[in-house]
This record gives sequence, structure tokens and C-alpha cells, in this order.
Amino acid sequence: MSITIPRLYAILDAAQLGDRQPVTVGEILLHAGVRLIQYRDKSSSSRELFAAGRSVADRAREAGAIFIVNDRADIARALDADGVHVGQEDLRVESARLLLPAGKWVGCSTHTLAEVREADRSSADYIAFGPVFPTRSKAAPDPVVGLQGLGEARKATGKPLVAIGGITLQNAQAVIEAGADSVAVIGDLLQAPDIGARAREFLVALCQ
Repeated sequence: MSITIPRLYAILDAAQLGDRQPVTVGEILLHAGVRLIQYRDKSSSSRELFAAGRSVADRAREAGAIFIVNDRADIARALDADGVHVGQEDLRVESARLLLPAGKWVGCSTHTLAEVREADRSSADYIAFGPVFPTRSKAAPDPVVGLQGLGEARKATGKPLVAIGGITLQNAQAVIEAGADSVAVIGDLLQAPDIGARAREFLVALCQ
């Protein structure tokens, strides 16, 4: 199955929301025109993750947007999410796919060309690659791959390629020009003084 992925891949990271509710920020992003949201929460219990994810999933569904759950294929299935995104330490792509109904997306994080090639051989619907630039969204980030590394990843797969890591409004277009189909953004969206306005700026910059 070949998918078409939106240029802006917004990651709603619970760790960067402060005292804001996920659904509140999700609504702001959706109202601004964002059509793909991944919900990421690495510290809450399964029950808390399900409760918060359900609210965001409902809003995304109403907006006709794609909703992805990070890491947890079981929660993605329970929420009837559009898919799950797995990392190198999570379930393998094929195992995650077994937990989801047919037609759901499974995305995979990669950090080296060897991992990109492995993901390309899998049934992953899209491949995330990075960090392209230095990032503070992870306590122990992988080595920066840069735009040149992103270009090499582009040559290594025909699947949709999502660039991640340190992507801002200023460098997003260069990332697309280097070969990415989509840019995953966390900090430059969630830490902006006006999240909705920043999301709209990204959409304009990415010609989405």
C-alpha cells in the first residue's frame, strides 16, 4: 500500500505541553489546518495514555485528519487510530502490524542508513529518519545526520520519508529540498508563543 503523507507531521509530545491538555493543543493544531498528528507520551500509564489519546483521536477524526499513536500498537488499536509509529526499541514493524486492522499505517524510526534499508524491506508505510539537526526533544538523542545524511536516506528508500529532529520554520524547506516528503515538528510548534499561528506558517512554507 502506497500512502500520501502530509508535508507537516505534528508531534503532540506530552512532555512538552506543560500544564496544557493534549486535546486543547490538538484542537489548536487541527483548527490551523494540520492534518497529521502523532500523540507521544512516554511517561503516563496505559490508562492515562488511552484517556488522553481518545480525546485527541476524536477531534482528529472530526477534522478528517490522520491520528498516529507513538510506540503503543495496543493503544492505537483500542483507539481505532489511523496507525502507530514504532522506534528501534519498540515492536518490530511486522509485529506491530499484527495488532492492527488491515489498512492502518505503521511508521518506523531510523537513525542510520542500515536501519533505513531494513525498514525499506519491511512493510512500513513510511520511514522517519533523523535527527537531521540537534534536538532537545530526547534525553539521549542519536547522532545528527544532517541534510547530506537525509539525502543519502532518500536514495536508500522509495517509501515516504519523514525527516525529524531540530526542524524549525527556518530550515523546514531545506529539509524538503534534501529529499524528505514530510517534516516532523515538536518543539518549534509546541514552544511557539502562538501554536496555531506557527502551524499555519509551517503549512504556508511547505506549500501544503
